[in-house]
Amino acid sequence: MPESPDRITPDSSAALLERRFDLRDEAATLAFGARFAQAIDATRQLISPERFAGLQVQLIGDLGAGKTTLVRATLRALGHEGRVKSPTYTLVEPYSLATRSGPLDVYHFDLYRFADPAEWADAGFREYFDRGAVCLVEWPQQAGGLLGVPDLVFQLSLPGEHDAPGDSNEEGRVLTARAFSETGKTCLERC
Repeated sequence: MPESPDRITPDSSAALLERRFDLRDEAATLAFGARFAQAIDATRQLISPERFAGLQVQLIGDLGAGKTTLVRATLRALGHEGRVKSPTYTLVEPYSLATRSGPLDVYHFDLYRFADPAEWADAGFREYFDRGAVCLVEWPQQAGGLLGVPDLVFQLSLPGEHDAPGDSNEEGRVLTARAFSETGKTCLERC
């Protein structure tokens, strides 16, 4: 069973920006994924693709929370036309995309099967994060603190899980997005 995300995610009080999105159904999740893709592209254009150092996005949520659906929507909106597979068994799926802001590598990780953070180090994935790519990481808590501080954390939860009384949307999912870097903040402001 995966570790609690609370044990490895940055303190929410350290976030530069926090926003909440009610994703009432799959269509709303797909729409958010499209907005997020546009925000990535706009952020790269603003910073310039040559100076864009990459983006680490940690996706947190229980099984079935919609993490892969959100990744799939983001990849489609960035221009990927093929199948988007969950990397549950392969651990990482690479995508080389032609976006408006130029070529972009996106790596979709699923670390659910890791039993020990040392597996992250042994897998040799660090190099993916040093290439100016977008790294979308499901189950980041399985790598312990080895991923470092992400640019963005997207926490998907069922309504009411983290809400104040009377503040839930009753169905669908709630996405709490937190930015922990200036690049992440710039991107989240455009969602």
